[in-house]
Amino acid sequence: MEATPHTTSAKVIRVEARSGYRLFVEFSDGVAGEIDLSTRLFGSMFEPLEDPSFFAKVRIDEFGAPCWPNGADLAPDAIYERLRGG
Repeated sequence: MEATPHTTSAKVIRVEARSGYRLFVEFSDGVAGEIDLSTRLFGSMFEPLEDPSFFAKVRIDEFGAPCWPNGADLAPDAIYERLRGG
């Protein structure tokens, strides 16, 4: 039987840019931690994030995803799984 990816109803309630292209992300159920994006900033949408001052402009969009002013965003479910060790 194939494993089904876990999805969560927990919402991102806090996102904070940290040095070294890391984000601190906190979910409504208490799951929280840092994710390292330093090796993942490639492609036309993510290249502007290589500028630390632009990377620091991260916020939570209306869908609950960490995002930046240029439209780049991250999938909350994937962040949640990574933080839980999945």
